[in-house]
Amino acid sequence: MTYAFDAQRGQAVGSHIRMGGEAFGLRLFVDEVVTVRDPPRRKVWRTTGEPRLIIIGAYEMGFEIAEEGAGSRLRVWIDYALPDRGWARRAPALAGLYARWCVNRMVSDAVRHFRSAGARAA
Repeated sequence: MTYAFDAQRGQAVGSHIRMGGEAFGLRLFVDEVVTVRDPPRRKVWRTTGEPRLIIIGAYEMGFEIAEEGAGSRLRVWIDYALPDRGWARRAPALAGLYARWCVNRMVSDAVRHFRSAGARAA
């Protein structure tokens, strides 16, 4: 996948991140726009236009971090549509698996980041 960032690099409301590439001989493309950003507590982004993806269609994704006791609670979500056309539209279970993979990947990346930051602070 290739990534193209606008001048705000996905770090402001209205900022765009475009991703493209090829998988299984198909050209893929998605343009995401940041719709909510309240660092470090919350960020939400969604697709714009018609994404060219295989397993899912348009989506909105985000995270929230809230204080909880002596720590924090992370909530990550994705709301998605099935693709408008293609074989994957008839295989919604694959979309669910892919959505869970995306969410789990974000959670594991956050855990790795904060463990690493904690180790540097110690």
